[in-house]
Amino acid sequence: MDEVAIGTLIASTLRVATPLILCALAGTVSERAGVIDLGLEGKMLMAAFAAASAGAVSGSLTLALLAALAVGLALSMLHAYGCVSHRGDQVVMGMAITMTAAGLTVVLGIAWFHQGGHTPPLADTVRLAPLFADAADLLRRVPVVGTTLAFGLLGHHALVYGAIAGVPAVWWLLYRTRFGLRLRAAGENPAMVDAAGVSIVGLRYQALALNGVFSALAGATLVLAQNPSFVPHMTAGRGYMALAAMIFGKWHPVGAFWACLLFGFLDASAIRLQGAPLPLVGAVPVQAIQALPYVLTVVLLAGFFGRSRAPKALGVAYVKER
Repeated sequence: MDEVAIGTLIASTLRVATPLILCALAGTVSERAGVIDLGLEGKMLMAAFAAASAGAVSGSLTLALLAALAVGLALSMLHAYGCVSHRGDQVVMGMAITMTAAGLTVVLGIAWFHQGGHTPPLADTVRLAPLFADAADLLRRVPVVGTTLAFGLLGHHALVYGAIAGVPAVWWLLYRTRFGLRLRAAGENPAMVDAAGVSIVGLRYQALALNGVFSALAGATLVLAQNPSFVPHMTAGRGYMALAAMIFGKWHPVGAFWACLLFGFLDASAIRLQGAPLPLVGAVPVQAIQALPYVLTVVLLAGFFGRSRAPKALGVAYVKER
């Protein structure tokens, strides 16, 4: 494989993994605080629809991003209101958000745009532009690795670099700040945190607010960088794949990041392998190649790579002792 092909594969892996990384960070923050989030899929989908709708109507990238963030935060606050304030079942609440989003985006898309649930294609001014294109031209002049690094690491849009930067940022927040210590303690021993005079409700609301921001950016990436318009059910299980990556990464942002890169690599490789003959096998069916990331999701969730220990209070509604 030549330098250009390797660099292109790296670039494709990063682009495909970006929404997964952002979504996995969203799940890591909320579940470290003790709140299960099976609504990541729905939050991504609603945020993608909001970004596409606002971008198509206004023609503004800023308004598209703000619409996605507003919807992501609103859904996370709804999640917090049902599960934290009123101690509802977290699994049911998350699935309700996902199922509602799957239907509501189609209904609103048909009612507003009359294109079968799709939104109109976004103008180039609404799309995320690549960064560091000039630096990529300079880097190609470096012998041996210059071309690979230029194609693989430069020329991406801002959210690719934002997702990568978000991994150490979330690690620092969780493991090097007082807020992170309290947040992790809320997912392990909420009674101890409450006894120290810190509000469990407040911590979990803050965790879900961060969750809403990350999941909204993950959804916005799908329409502002990858696909030029919203398509019904376009998340295609990415929220669940991000959850699998988070579990495989043992609820740690760095571990989840590497798992997301693995998913992204498989997805990018699947695109290249379509129709390509393999030794001793011949042409592999396209459907089998496209199923690879989802098969890996099932394998990871089934615990093939060993058991992961979840936060002890994950999914448990906290009731203050009197």
